[in-house]
Amino acid sequence: MAMPPTLHEALIAQLRTLLLNGELADGSRIPEAKLCERFGVSRTPLREALKVMAAEGFVTLRPNRGAVVAPIDPGEIGPLVEFKGALERLIGLLAPERASDADIAELERLHFALKDALMRDEHASYTHLNFAFHQKLAQTTQNPVLVQSYEALQQKIWRYRFTINELSERLTQSYQEHERIMIALRARARLDLAERLEEHNRLTGEAMSRALAAVARPGKAPSARRRRKSA
Repeated sequence: MAMPPTLHEALIAQLRTLLLNGELADGSRIPEAKLCERFGVSRTPLREALKVMAAEGFVTLRPNRGAVVAPIDPGEIGPLVEFKGALERLIGLLAPERASDADIAELERLHFALKDALMRDEHASYTHLNFAFHQKLAQTTQNPVLVQSYEALQQKIWRYRFTINELSERLTQSYQEHERIMIALRARARLDLAERLEEHNRLTGEAMSRALAAVARPGKAPSARRRRKSA
């Protein structure tokens, strides 16, 4: 039985939904007093939650000037995905040789949880689990420099991931790609795993670019540009 979310977790989910729904314009200041009143919290837990939002790329924290909604830059996706593809390939080459049986068992657990989230149509949960899956896979390489670089890149891409949160077709495809990734990992087939991870990264990047291009089309309603399921 799942434990109920803590105040911190619930506040993060509420803030993420507010930002993903486009209730605050890109570049606008975060109205802390109004949000405290809206969510029934003091400034301290709100600011702690905003730190998480900043790490995810949703807001920019400005010392002594408050936080602002970070603008989305579609032109940033291509270079980020291109660089991430190189790291994915390296992970694919190293993980089969260095992952322990316990590591693979944990990845199996996360893979099963991904399927469960997909079947339940819990898109935001799928995105979070996907993040955890790839983070764990990177950690199996036992290369601290790679892991640090990968996690920093994942955080930078995090916000863009939610642009495809509402696309059931893409999430279904993503899970099918994960199936092939797990087959290669179980077989400890390093070249196959490297290829699967690169392809998964490329297809995800293409989906994010298409989603942002659709948002940017003239006449697109602002309220609909980031409408998606909450965590």
